[in-house]
Amino acid sequence: QLQASGGGLVQAGASLRLSCAASGRTFSSYAMGWFRQAPGKEREFVADLLRTGAYTHYADSVKGRFTISKDNAKNMLFLQMNSLKPEDTAIYYCAARIKSFNSWSFGGQGTQVTVSS
Repeated sequence: QLQASGGGLVQAGASLRLSCAASGRTFSSYAMGWFRQAPGKEREFVADLLRTGAYTHYADSVKGRFTISKDNAKNMLFLQMNSLKPEDTAIYYCAARIKSFNSWSFGGQGTQVTVSS
């Protein structure tokens, strides 16, 4: 089970930190990540990291601005978003891939991020 939170309305250049609470079983997945869906567009990949936390991967559009991390003790996944741009406006979802051969599973309603210019 996954539940994202932390979204809001900010101005361009601001920062936000998204959080995702996961059940213990979900948090032990092969990988966890963040996706987003802007109005009228398909859901797109933002960032992910492996269970060990040793490997992270980012979409080119957020590389250098966003950082994915997790707190193993609290079963929490985070997305630190800096230097936000209007094009980052979207609903953000956290996701998990239980095994390497599984597809991504998305949880909850996501959290809305709106960046004004």
